[in-house]
Amino acid sequence: MRTYYVFQSRAEPGLRGFTEISTGDTLPADLGPWALAHQIGPDEEWNQDISRAVVAAGILENGFYLWGPVNRVALSHPVIESDRVEGTAVYDPHARQIGTIKRLLIEKVSGRVLYVDVTFGGFFGMGVHHRTIPWDKLSYDKELEGYRTDVTEAQVQGAPAFYGDDTVWPDRRREQEMRDYWHDVPRGPI
Repeated sequence: MRTYYVFQSRAEPGLRGFTEISTGDTLPADLGPWALAHQIGPDEEWNQDISRAVVAAGILENGFYLWGPVNRVALSHPVIESDRVEGTAVYDPHARQIGTIKRLLIEKVSGRVLYVDVTFGGFFGMGVHHRTIPWDKLSYDKELEGYRTDVTEAQVQGAPAFYGDDTVWPDRRREQEMRDYWHDVPRGPI
């Protein structure tokens, strides 16, 4: 996990800029000046209104991520295509690969990514296991070119299967099992 710096725009009320650079030099100058509001260390709880993974993807794409109203045409890419996420490795806190993102689970009404289906094990597609983890437990790591998580391999392997092979289909009981396992609060129906 990385340290993130959160800046507040003085020119655009309500606009925050996220970056990995403490000076904020990568933030768009035309929306500044920028004032450092706070920093979030790698071990600190993430309590922002936006997913850490979304912020990390924006920083990867642009060098910064903006959150809030912007009164200009966007020059950045605030989204990432699903096919750029699918197939990406997932690493534990010690940079050991613990799985691969198979698919994103998106809440139909809001369009938010809530969970990811992570696969592990197997050989040539045989014996592959599917487990579902909350999307906001992932943070993109540029050096690893994959998603890092504080979730251990044992936690992933012990998680209930919510989606995956032909014998596992999403339903309310499995959804509740998954939320209970991850101590996850409901963020919308699946």
